[in-house]
Amino acid sequence: MAVTPSRDIAIVLSGGGINGVLLELGFLMRLRESPVWPRVGWIYGTSAGALSGAMAVVDRLDELEEFALGLQPDDVFRPRRMWQFPGGLHDYTLPQTIAERLDGGDELGSAVVASEIELIVFATDVSVPLDEDDSQDFELVYPAHSTSAETMGKAILASAAVSGLVLPVSVDGVIATDGGWVRNFPLAHAYRNPDVQAIAAFRYVASYRPTDVAFLGRMRERLDRFRAVPPVRALLAEIRLAEERAARGEPAHYAEMIVRLMRVAIARNTVLEERLAAERDTSVAELQRLRDEVISTAVGAAPKRRQGHLRAELEAIFTSARFPFRHGRQVPSLIVRASPGDDGLDPTFRGDEPWPEERKRAQIERGYRLTDDALAADPDFNS
Repeated sequence: MAVTPSRDIAIVLSGGGINGVLLELGFLMRLRESPVWPRVGWIYGTSAGALSGAMAVVDRLDELEEFALGLQPDDVFRPRRMWQFPGGLHDYTLPQTIAERLDGGDELGSAVVASEIELIVFATDVSVPLDEDDSQDFELVYPAHSTSAETMGKAILASAAVSGLVLPVSVDGVIATDGGWVRNFPLAHAYRNPDVQAIAAFRYVASYRPTDVAFLGRMRERLDRFRAVPPVRALLAEIRLAEERAARGEPAHYAEMIVRLMRVAIARNTVLEERLAAERDTSVAELQRLRDEVISTAVGAAPKRRQGHLRAELEAIFTSARFPFRHGRQVPSLIVRASPGDDGLDPTFRGDEPWPEERKRAQIERGYRLTDDALAADPDFNS
């Protein structure tokens, strides 16, 4: 009789927009072919990782590929007619698209909740008024095995609601938006799970095109014929100032400033997440070394009749020590980092630039190849 392997590996998926979905799809497809896959018990995902993770836990990666290859900007975030400049509000069309093409919403939520692999997704709480409790961290966590199907379906979509483009959504009375603001790369949650013995993670490394401010020049040219009108003359002066700011590398307008701040916040919490995980592993190793050396030195210097009792006492002292991490346990990890490169799709979701299928396939292949390289470089993890 075949022995079913224990599910002791967690997968962690970061946010990354459409490029993140495609790269993560390649990452997941390669893991599915490896000995790692039958051992996966949890998938932690934010934003793009929430959507990719949802399709992974219900074993529908092939459908996700078909869905992604057919996806266009208007299927995700459709610009409102009067807000087509960068950073303007868009209609969040992804929920309807998922419902129509993937049996999304409640159906997807039900399948996720019933899956043997548990999906945990993250969103940001932007409800008001703010709680007076100064310990509030504004992080919303939705574990599938203790969340209703309806709530889980909404949480996946809330996590992917990029707040620089669309308004937040309501999840059980809580106003929720893109999880990337507080937890773009939920590595720490996987580390804190005492049943996780190893982690396979994908971290999206963003690359941004320079903001296109050509629309300012076009607007200035159209308005210039009416420059004799005082309000138009004032508007033209503001447009020229915006063009001058752009030429100096500064945000041309307030909307671009918000987008830049969003990128900084998400990039910083992603980098810190990985840095803290590395520091935690170093601390675990150093504490174990210190423990062994102290006990060995103390026991070696004690009379033989006291050595056994002294060793037990010292072991008890170290065991009772309390640290904000599991100081007796290291978690091996395999982290694949990827940027979209030259084949990246426009992440601003402006409706005037389609997403070519060949570039999408290139992103999927990139994620697959990088994961294959990482598994080859760490054969112990893949065994």
